[in-house]
Amino acid sequence: MPRQTHPLLSHRPFTEKGKVVSAREAVNLIRDGDALATGGFVGIGFAEHLAVALEQRFLKTGQPRDLTLMYAAGQGDGKSRGLNHLGHEGLVAKVIGGHWGLVPKLQKLAVEGRIQAWNLPQGVISHLFRDIAAGKPGTLSRVGLGTFVDPRLDGGRINDATREEIVRLLPIDGEEYLFYKAQSLQVAFLRGTTADTLGNVTMEHEALVLESLAIATAVHNCGGVVIVQVERLAERATLHPKDVKIPGVLVDCVVICDDPEHHWQTFSTRYNPAYSGEIKAPMATLEPMPLSARKIIARRAAFELRPNAVVNLGIGMPEGVGPVASEERVLELLTLTAEPGVIGGLPASGLDFGAALNTQAIIDQPAQFDFYDGGGLDIAFLGMAQVDGEGNVNVSKFGSRLAGAGGFINISQRARKVVFMGTFLAAQGELAVADGRLKLAEGGLAKFVEGVEHRTFSGPLAIQEQRDVLYVTERCVFQLTAQGVTLIELAPGVDLDRDVLALMNFTPAMPAPPSAMDGRIFLDHPMGLRDDLLSRPLEQRFTFDAAEEIFFVDFENLRIKSQADIDAIRHAAESRLAPLGRRVYAVVNYDNFRIDEDLLETYTAMVSYLEEHYYSRVTRYTTSGFLRMKLGDALEQRALSPHIYDNAEEAREHLKP
Repeated sequence: MPRQTHPLLSHRPFTEKGKVVSAREAVNLIRDGDALATGGFVGIGFAEHLAVALEQRFLKTGQPRDLTLMYAAGQGDGKSRGLNHLGHEGLVAKVIGGHWGLVPKLQKLAVEGRIQAWNLPQGVISHLFRDIAAGKPGTLSRVGLGTFVDPRLDGGRINDATREEIVRLLPIDGEEYLFYKAQSLQVAFLRGTTADTLGNVTMEHEALVLESLAIATAVHNCGGVVIVQVERLAERATLHPKDVKIPGVLVDCVVICDDPEHHWQTFSTRYNPAYSGEIKAPMATLEPMPLSARKIIARRAAFELRPNAVVNLGIGMPEGVGPVASEERVLELLTLTAEPGVIGGLPASGLDFGAALNTQAIIDQPAQFDFYDGGGLDIAFLGMAQVDGEGNVNVSKFGSRLAGAGGFINISQRARKVVFMGTFLAAQGELAVADGRLKLAEGGLAKFVEGVEHRTFSGPLAIQEQRDVLYVTERCVFQLTAQGVTLIELAPGVDLDRDVLALMNFTPAMPAPPSAMDGRIFLDHPMGLRDDLLSRPLEQRFTFDAAEEIFFVDFENLRIKSQADIDAIRHAAESRLAPLGRRVYAVVNYDNFRIDEDLLETYTAMVSYLEEHYYSRVTRYTTSGFLRMKLGDALEQRALSPHIYDNAEEAREHLKP
């Protein structure tokens, strides 16, 4: 789109300090019908001072009118702050937003049909800002297919007053894509920490950088006005160039926020240097959650974690996975992320959501969604409000309540594995756990319904793309299969017919009787999840080097808990050694190996059998002096070589006579 410079820019009320103006002077540049783009995530990076000034101008003068508002992430506190300042009929005429749950004043206008309103995926809007900046006609993406954003459903439109189509289906080489139309933007409200008199902006106190650069570039290249709220002013050429997140060539107005209440780091925290990465704060151990439905669901979901996984935790019920992972000592085995751009650390919750303590990196939001949309997430934990038999999920709209999708569509459609989490019924009473069995309260509305009211996740598309999807509740677990929603697990104490099937509005697939959910979930002490995560599959623990005729056995971090474990080891070893038809040398790694005392005799009997039938010579090693003594004594009683070396080098050196 051609650049047409804002006509008021030639008459800017700039002072001798260059681009520095008051908030009132800045918002006076906004004209009737302008399109305003705002940056922010909940309260992080939101230009509250500018929004207040715009609201005051409208309430006093009735201008500007009929603005178009475009924003990616939810920007509000669910009450009066953030974009709620713009929730006046006549001030805005159109709103394109990624999340609506935190802006009830705008939400009310949209639900009642008093404005035109769209809900698009948060990541798509952040990319759309970048594509507008580049002069592209729009954004092409598979994100949104099969959901309410798909034009074959609602096209993202929230009410009947919204008739314009801004999302189109566009097949390319036999594959379906959605094309999101670019919008011309005339005004940007952004926020930083420090600006110099040339308009260069740094963000050293900000918890996120968001899509600030993309919005500033988009508005500038559309000929609009870029207004940035900051805490303080510096002299020109004094800011380090690598610290500048919005270059001054893109900035028209700098507003120094003279009211500290309008420049909190988040809507919950005035300032925490650990959120902005300026310091690493001591990480307090999270208090264990009480044994409740929330914890039971989080515990079952946590069984899906894997070491080195890159994880996204959604807001609400999924936040419980963090405290469970902390209690189970597995947080350091994972990399937690949040969609506005934090990688690593511990994501915050509530009105701090989007920030993270001691994060490893803070990147811009469009880049984070590049990572997400391209399949970078190993697993995502997300909420669920309604589920139907096809596996569709609704979290975005219920009657007159409009929550919006936020980043849910991007995350759920592109993560390698998705675990939806929620109670089986809505608004049910408190449950109890006794002797590892559930005692369910009566009452509650069905969440597993015949058809979801709003499709935020497409089950059929997930099946087509062979995605791994689970639905975890406190009483049972479902999996998405080619047959639809399939019941696979049942909690102890739960009656299948009375407590599950009778309370669903559809009959799930059930090709086999559901197995029992892990009993550890329902006991009031840690589950030992760290041991499970560090345990490698048994078949990966045996390696044969044919050149040296050495059979390597890696039992590091292995725990023997039952006779079945011993039988599995014997079977796995025999299946590899018997076909060789000859004896071989063996080296066994026992680092961090654990075995219950009452299983030692049975275990060494199995070892004796393998040595008698398949080994010409065997050496063992571990760094644990206690295990060397304990296992060595048990081997000696079997007339086996009791010596266990300190390390692998010594074991190999003494292997061959």
